[in-house]
Amino acid sequence: MLSDLEIAQAAKILSVDKIAEKIGIDKDDLEFYGKYKAKIDPNCIKTNKNGKVILVTAISPTPAGEGKSTTTIGLTDALNKLGKNTMVALREPSFGPVMGVKGGAAGGGYAQVIPMEDINLHFTGDLHAITTATNAIAAILDNHIFQGNELNIDPTRIIWHRCLDMNDRALRGVVVGLGGHTNGIPREDHFDITVASEIMAVLCLSTSLENFKERVARIVVAYTYDRKPVTVDDLKATGAITLIMKDALKPNLVQTLEHSPAFIHGGPFANIAHGCNSIIATKCAMKLADYVVTEAGFGADLGAEKFLDIKCRVAGIKPSCVVVVATIRALKMHGGVLKENLNSENVEALLKGICNLEKHVENVKKYGLPLVVAINRFYSDTENEINALMEWAKKMNVEVSLSEVFTKGGEGGIDLANKVLAEIDKHDGAKTFKPIYDLDMSIKDKIITVCKEIYGAENVEFSTAAKNQMATFKKNGWDKLPVCMAKTQYSFSDNPKLLGRPEGFTMTIRELKPSIGAGFIVALTGDIMTMPGLPKEPAANKMDIIDGKTVGLF
Repeated sequence: MLSDLEIAQAAKILSVDKIAEKIGIDKDDLEFYGKYKAKIDPNCIKTNKNGKVILVTAISPTPAGEGKSTTTIGLTDALNKLGKNTMVALREPSFGPVMGVKGGAAGGGYAQVIPMEDINLHFTGDLHAITTATNAIAAILDNHIFQGNELNIDPTRIIWHRCLDMNDRALRGVVVGLGGHTNGIPREDHFDITVASEIMAVLCLSTSLENFKERVARIVVAYTYDRKPVTVDDLKATGAITLIMKDALKPNLVQTLEHSPAFIHGGPFANIAHGCNSIIATKCAMKLADYVVTEAGFGADLGAEKFLDIKCRVAGIKPSCVVVVATIRALKMHGGVLKENLNSENVEALLKGICNLEKHVENVKKYGLPLVVAINRFYSDTENEINALMEWAKKMNVEVSLSEVFTKGGEGGIDLANKVLAEIDKHDGAKTFKPIYDLDMSIKDKIITVCKEIYGAENVEFSTAAKNQMATFKKNGWDKLPVCMAKTQYSFSDNPKLLGRPEGFTMTIRELKPSIGAGFIVALTGDIMTMPGLPKEPAANKMDIIDGKTVGLF
């Protein structure tokens, strides 16, 4: 069986101008990054089309794999096979997981976006620009303090972190400014992974270059000795940061294995950020296609919730349908089966673990949205297990499609595509969609609503620090922003070991962070970290280039 990389390397790839031609973009409006990828200036798109949005999400992830990106890409190819003018809008992969254990974000099998190697490595440099912009703010901030501290910034109340697009646990906590007076003011500092940075969130939630500049200006980086917020604009750095990011704001055009047009732009994690590709890319796709298939990171409790409660509000997007992805293998893991035993039939464990899928389905319905469950088929799935799943779906009155896009590409997603189209015809979610909370609610009540309604928590506790931060944020006028929950992706709770559908648990909110440029308040739960670490055996150990050919890249 060919690996994902071998399948991608064997693909017949069209020049990117041919892909642009399919969606009505002139060659002269492309900014080429080689033959197979290009950036597009959103201002060159003149249509008034407003395509329907299909959101792909998933159950709580497991080591067994679910295949959310693969399903997103395969569904796009299937819809195009049915004659529907469809584009896919995805996030960019982060270097850290590519080098670590999670892998890239280019799909898998015969449902991939290409050139896969470029996409999973440097691509068009967007993440490097975000890293540079973030660290430029940090450098300007430290220099301001060193050069006399006109703004009266308290070095112990700096909240702006440097970043690096790599899993590097050694940088979670550092000390800067050592080595004498000429090297700055010694202070404690922190690094986030680039995809968890506020500049990444600002890029993804901006609606234009001008809006990006406005958002950067209001980013809060520190507090003064008398506890007043200090912004990027106070540091007179807004223009420079916008200049660094001007090209990164343009969506990247590539293609699927079956030559469906694809925008890949922005890549925030959903467990420590808001987990959606850029509004600019999604809105451009909506102007160019009748259907846009997009995804949100990790499970529906994280990615879909933030897509629906944060991104949709800012962008004015109302999705028409949701696809919830699962595998029988993953459901058995939620039912207590160890990874090494997943190839053996176990209907009892499947029915025990299906409660996780059931909760995600219930959550999607709370937003007034129709849905289809996509089950990625594995060779180990048995007829008894499939029949048990279908019986559950019948009782739940949920449409289920057995998807084979991994092995068959778009052809393997025809049934899924037809069921999604049928759901939109019966009940277009764009007419009934409603966020789960109102922005006028207090920060505390918004957090409690998400924890109880989406996660199923019985109680929500706030640390003393979190309570004090809520009071400060209200005083500063930030209490009407949406909340962005930072939580483990493996469980509905803040304990990654509680699989399935835990009940009776308490969510603990230990800290709040203002992301005023992005336009939300981050609530950190449990021991979630904004800088991941590498595993004992990083994927990087198997990567190489031999005779000019990439090997070992997933």
